[in-house]
Amino acid sequence: MRITVIGTGYVGLVTGTGLAESGNRVLCIDKDADRIQGLQRGEIPIYEPGLETMVPRNVEKGRLRFSTSFEEGVQHGELLFVAVGTPTSPENGGADLSQVYEVARDIGRYMDSFRVVVLKSTVPVGTTEEAGRRIKKELAARGLGEHLVEMAFCPEFLKEGSAIDDFLKPDRIVLGVESPKAQDYLEDIFAPFSMRENRIMKMSIRAAELTKYAANAMLATRISFMNDLARFADIRGIDIEQVRRGMGSDERIGPSFLYPGIGYGGSCFPKDVKALIHAGQEWGHTFSILEAVEAINERQKSYLLERLLAHLGGDSLEGQRFAVWGLSFKPQTDDMREAPSIPIIRGLLERGASVRAFDPVAMENAGKIFGPLKGLEYGEDPYEILEGAHGLLLLTEWPEFRSPDFERMKELLKTPLIFDGRNQYDPGKMRDLGFVYYGIGRGGR
Repeated sequence: MRITVIGTGYVGLVTGTGLAESGNRVLCIDKDADRIQGLQRGEIPIYEPGLETMVPRNVEKGRLRFSTSFEEGVQHGELLFVAVGTPTSPENGGADLSQVYEVARDIGRYMDSFRVVVLKSTVPVGTTEEAGRRIKKELAARGLGEHLVEMAFCPEFLKEGSAIDDFLKPDRIVLGVESPKAQDYLEDIFAPFSMRENRIMKMSIRAAELTKYAANAMLATRISFMNDLARFADIRGIDIEQVRRGMGSDERIGPSFLYPGIGYGGSCFPKDVKALIHAGQEWGHTFSILEAVEAINERQKSYLLERLLAHLGGDSLEGQRFAVWGLSFKPQTDDMREAPSIPIIRGLLERGASVRAFDPVAMENAGKIFGPLKGLEYGEDPYEILEGAHGLLLLTEWPEFRSPDFERMKELLKTPLIFDGRNQYDPGKMRDLGFVYYGIGRGGR
């Protein structure tokens, strides 16, 4: 089938590549000419394991192309997937839908035969219907009937770092459809991804829109709840790891997303929690739980710094140097959006400390975010940055940090002090090795 994907960001590029992999002829379009030219040269603009081989393979097979021509994109696809950004609006905290509605307008200006338009961007309830109205308005202005377009909403459930597997082997495929024709198109497209077991879930468009927000909000809630418990565990000298295992063994709860840390970040959870809170406010409903979830998450990002200052017994870090392992908001991605490392590093620098940081893939993006900040340097080796440091802060749980050479670390560090923001190490073992160790909810020092 001929498919157009509008937007070549994280969701759009993974979606377009995944659909091409199953044999469709996919055209990905974006108004960012530099990005499209780079893709045409085989340059992948995001770090996502698997894309670097799958994109060129499908380009070579003629199943995947890239263009900046919106008109070409609308003419090419029988299905038009909209995967543009819906960032947080700085004005009210809701979702900024300007890109979605701009795309809807342009689709109506260029289409001249039947199309199914599928929103994949995460959007508030009612957005898909409004986008459809705007398309039909443009069609009417050109003397064309509104029967030429059918709308659908198909949310993505992609985890950064494993997005290719998530797309090709989904645990569920949610189709928000309200016409048999749109449903038939989408079931045909997604059938190859649910052949062994029917994973397709059909529901109304509005239910699908809310399902996406609800899923992310629930996961964010679990994280914030565990972080709140971890703080209490530190106060009472309890190891939260024991509590986590006890909770997670209850089949009604399960073990997923029960790992305390320094707060969630990335492109989805912070944005979607804010957007759902704002949507509730617009319709006279208060999401009290989500307001607490957001507040706890913001507070948690400062917890490691609070513990460091408490250990040192003051608010000034003048003359101190710290090493930081991990900058991205999670491993297997270079995404720095809302990463806890940002406020932590800024907090260290503001108090007079200097910082040397290492991340396997995110240092280029970190440089763009921080700029040329005085006191902040990057190292090419995780051990090199430890030399002479007054302590180590582990902020992202990259696999290479899980079993390091502790003896070498102790030799390099000026002070054998570790603040583990991801609970990667065992407190008892670290004590036996001669480290002063702080985790999150591991029973205090």
